[in-house]
Amino acid sequence: MSRYKKLLEPGYIGKVKTRNRIIKTGAAMNYWHKDDLKMNPKVKAFYEAFAKGGVGLLVVESPIVDYPLGGRWPQRYRLDDDRFIDGLKELVEVIHKHDCPTFLLLWHDGPWQNPLFPDVPPLYEGPPVGSYPIKLDTPLDFHRDLPRKLTISEIEEIIDKFAQAALRAKKAGFDGVEINAASSHLFHNFLSPFWNRREDDYGGSTENRARILINTIKEIKNRAGKDFAVSVIMNAIELGRAFGVQDDKCLTFEEAKKIALLLEEAGADALHVRSHWLGYHVGGFLPDYFFYPEPPVKDFPSLYYAKLHGKAANILLAAQLKKYLKIPIILVGKMDPDLGEKALREGKADFIAMNRRLLADPELPRKLAEGREDEIAPCTACGTCLDQSKGMERRCRINAAMGKEDPTIETSRDRKKVVIIGAGPAGMEAARISALRGHEVTLIEKEPKIGGLLDLAFLVKGPTPEDVLSIVKYYKTQLKRLKVNVITNKKADIELIKKLSPDVLIIAAGGKIVTPQIKGIDSKIVLTSDILHKQAKKYLKIFGPRLLYLLTKIWIPIGKRVVIIGGNLQGCEIAEFLVKRGRQVTIVEEGEKIGQGVVDFRLALLLEWFNKKGVSIYNNAKVLEITNKGVIIEKNGDRLLLEADTVIPLAPMMPNEELVEIFKNFAKEIYVIGDCKEPSLIVDAIASAWETARKI
Repeated sequence: MSRYKKLLEPGYIGKVKTRNRIIKTGAAMNYWHKDDLKMNPKVKAFYEAFAKGGVGLLVVESPIVDYPLGGRWPQRYRLDDDRFIDGLKELVEVIHKHDCPTFLLLWHDGPWQNPLFPDVPPLYEGPPVGSYPIKLDTPLDFHRDLPRKLTISEIEEIIDKFAQAALRAKKAGFDGVEINAASSHLFHNFLSPFWNRREDDYGGSTENRARILINTIKEIKNRAGKDFAVSVIMNAIELGRAFGVQDDKCLTFEEAKKIALLLEEAGADALHVRSHWLGYHVGGFLPDYFFYPEPPVKDFPSLYYAKLHGKAANILLAAQLKKYLKIPIILVGKMDPDLGEKALREGKADFIAMNRRLLADPELPRKLAEGREDEIAPCTACGTCLDQSKGMERRCRINAAMGKEDPTIETSRDRKKVVIIGAGPAGMEAARISALRGHEVTLIEKEPKIGGLLDLAFLVKGPTPEDVLSIVKYYKTQLKRLKVNVITNKKADIELIKKLSPDVLIIAAGGKIVTPQIKGIDSKIVLTSDILHKQAKKYLKIFGPRLLYLLTKIWIPIGKRVVIIGGNLQGCEIAEFLVKRGRQVTIVEEGEKIGQGVVDFRLALLLEWFNKKGVSIYNNAKVLEITNKGVIIEKNGDRLLLEADTVIPLAPMMPNEELVEIFKNFAKEIYVIGDCKEPSLIVDAIASAWETARKI
């Protein structure tokens, strides 16, 4: 009997019966293209995984309803014409064959800047459109361009287009639609008094500002039928204090409650509750990232739940609205099964919406139902699924199958003896996939426990927003369940490999630490990566990562003024760590930009925070020499001394080619994966292992 009784019981949204109370939200994954008329295999595989995994209701991400004004990137399906119906029918059939109900998400990007991203060509030339010409000049939001005010006839056309799109969704077989009137999309742009300063039928009073959304719901019901479900996502509060705007100038909870009642009266079948921070776009739908690196406000309103640093941030808002509404309330905001079950039992919500946790493990609902919650792959909240630094298509750090046309792991016809050297992320994933394939697997790790450098990563990153130690916990469970022979505290040598006599040898022993060649590198104020690693490992063995992380807030053997040479991911994370421990930090980067390897939206938040904290950044700077007084650099032809008590020079890790040479003749098949082959990120290491092991 599962302990998630409430979470797993069926529910209703309108006439639609859900399999349980878990809803997969319609977040954009961008596996399509605006010119598609058919469903590509990648899209089908992505959504089928959730349907097979047992989710209660599956919401499919939003096609462009009003092309081109309603979109900002080409990696979206379209629904502005009947010719797109057949393609969606294919997808609905894939979902329905698993008896999973599905809604189609509809939204309009109207007021968002155009182009949205500097490296993504716009769908049209011209300004964005909105309720009124208001913009925000900040890199942390999507409103740098002044929108053109929509005319009344254009508003009515948009209402008509949403109704047409909903009818097309019904013809494609969807069980309902969900309208996204949250975040800072077009509908919210009308609902909010901060954005909407019109003085006509669509502005002014609460009822007027809600008119576009109310009329859209009514028109959908009129055309698609009253039994065709319509759910609405809405900000239950909009807060301006982080951007220097008074909260009462924005959408207050009291007014949001009034709007919610109007939506219910108009025919909405459910209300999906979110919140929004003016000027901090990501913090609205990823509430944990409003707290990264530190929250921009000290005081939170009473209805915003801040105690868990973003987890269940909207729970009090949802609970309050549930007191007034008869329709179901959907709660979202870094929810997990335990928080969800508790919220349902306490009557604070009727459904629990998730995205990132289901991306990490689409089988989460089924595993809960079968009492296998310890086998659920963890979402570490790394933000990779929102990263666009390597393209618009989304990836998942822990779930390398996401976004693949064929995500299946099949049993191999030939059982082989597979030996893996190195139990970091790549080695652990290679062991898991090899065992799933039916092979006899041995994993060798020279350290006393598996995980590679994840303990060290946790020491720098801390427990929030991303808890990398959950990766180790997950793999420990998986490797034990799959009966992988794990050998720790043992360095792989020729004698051991000969004794094991593998058919397949996978080398995942990590990259080589390199010390940059800089004049004065031997100075007494220098702490190289090698020294840092050795010192950290010594104390990690004594105290463990969680306690040592806390102890570093009391004392670390690093001077007050620190110069970090190298501004990539590692340099930025060390800088964040040191600033939080009261150090005055300077970053020197030879290239044009800092932050290579940092998830793009995280980098924007981090740079804003660095600026507030007084971190000095010298890009396009050449390091000439390290002295006992600091670092001498050349910048724009000038020679500068950056005074420091401690200098931390960083260099990219290098592939570990020596190990490959040593073991190249000890197995019929030899593969090199992870940092050992090409030093990169955790997501790349796991992906490398997944791709390699599933072919063995």
